[in-house]
Amino acid sequence: MLNIKDTLIGSSAKNDILSGIVVAVALVPEAIAFSIIAGVSPLVGLYTAFILGLITAIIGGKAGMISGATGAVAVVLVGLGIKVKEALPPNSLENLSNSGELSNYILQYILLATILAGIFQVLTGVFRMGKLIRLVPQPAMYGFVNGLAIVIAMAQFPLFKGEGLIMYVLVIATMMIVQYFPKISKAVPAGLTAIIVISLVVIGLDLDTKRVGDLADISGNFPVFAIPTLHINFDSIITVLPYSILVALVGMIESLLTLSVLDEMGGKRGSGNQECIAQGTGNIACGFFGGMAGCAMIGQSIINFSNGGWGRLSSFTASILLILFVVSLSGYIAMIPVAVLVGIMFMVSIGTFEWESGNRIRYMPNSDKFVLISVTIITIFADLAIAVITGIIISALVFAWKHSKVRSRVYSDGANTKIYEFDGPLFFGSTTSFFELFDLKHDPKNVILDFKDARVVDISGVEAIDAITKKYKEAGKSLRIRHLSEDCKQILKDAGPFCEYTEDDPKYKVAIDY
Repeated sequence: MLNIKDTLIGSSAKNDILSGIVVAVALVPEAIAFSIIAGVSPLVGLYTAFILGLITAIIGGKAGMISGATGAVAVVLVGLGIKVKEALPPNSLENLSNSGELSNYILQYILLATILAGIFQVLTGVFRMGKLIRLVPQPAMYGFVNGLAIVIAMAQFPLFKGEGLIMYVLVIATMMIVQYFPKISKAVPAGLTAIIVISLVVIGLDLDTKRVGDLADISGNFPVFAIPTLHINFDSIITVLPYSILVALVGMIESLLTLSVLDEMGGKRGSGNQECIAQGTGNIACGFFGGMAGCAMIGQSIINFSNGGWGRLSSFTASILLILFVVSLSGYIAMIPVAVLVGIMFMVSIGTFEWESGNRIRYMPNSDKFVLISVTIITIFADLAIAVITGIIISALVFAWKHSKVRSRVYSDGANTKIYEFDGPLFFGSTTSFFELFDLKHDPKNVILDFKDARVVDISGVEAIDAITKKYKEAGKSLRIRHLSEDCKQILKDAGPFCEYTEDDPKYKVAIDY
């Protein structure tokens, strides 16, 4: 049975609570920005940060990981919004625009897509497919982290628009506090110290600089349960289904990669399958309570970890405080200067970037260099999911190419027997080199294929064995197979009548000393 107290309270409640305060404040501008990107009210993103953050704090696969509305998911939802508008008749589109209801109309499709995406994520976790994150190669991980660090920094640039020298000075001051305050004291997180100090300076001197309240009005009420109001039928489901699948994939990839990064920072392994279930459950709840889809936030998660928020209480605190900001404390949060949040995010970007990869890339094979650089560039200019999938595909193709040759040692066992002793995997990429090893015309009557150091991997390997067996049979010669492993025998057996072969495994007798 789940013990809520034990689940939430980690090794240091004080650090978790203080770090949660920093994260809650830092979440506000991001939640607002990603809502605007998706074309919905800022409250939608704030509700997502509260609901998804709360659920993943309690049942997520990694303590201290922060979840909420993210840019990668918001971009997918932008595509859904465009699709919905294109499907509307011109008169309906004009009427909805004039009445101000277009945003709410699009939101209903976003809510439905969020619920479906959550269902896909839960199923992924239930069927234990979260472990597929292991397929992401290390160069792709470096590329993902480096690209995301650059994206985090670039996302702050629009906030400088219309600002003067004061903004730049405050950002630099914030970065200096975050960098050097821990050397003075670690009793209070450096991020929280920066927020308090810079806010007091700006408010006390009444400096002319952008505040959180200038971005959007964040005041509101607690989210309430509601079923999406659109007419749910086959057409509406078909409209949102491709975007739901993409949201689910993007969310799981970003969440599982964030989990991997935090595993390296904390040295304790999280559960990918549990995280998928938590993300899915959170997104389903978001869909029914007026929030859009979201996922783990690597920037906020690193802020949390860097400030000592390693327990579940930190992310729980952040989500609870966020909704309190919306309901009760919006006036105070509105006074916080944007510059301090920008400075914190710049420090997150610097801390996220894998600077060591600059040294390691010199010693990497060219293929790994290409993967690292490609994933970094695609993450910056396109999409995280596309970047990571591209990295996996390139790495898989390189692996297949490197293992596309089967080698053999040939020797005779008597006058009429020739043995081919293979080394390497027999799969779709190596069947051509496998056929090139044989000398059908000059081989003796008896031929043995020894798979002691080789493996039959897939159906292409099975068909290669079937084809070479038939060729020797047609030439009036005998071909037998020796030393197949149990898994190889099972693959050949499963092929049934489509694979013809004869085994020649020697029978070994064991001497017993009585």
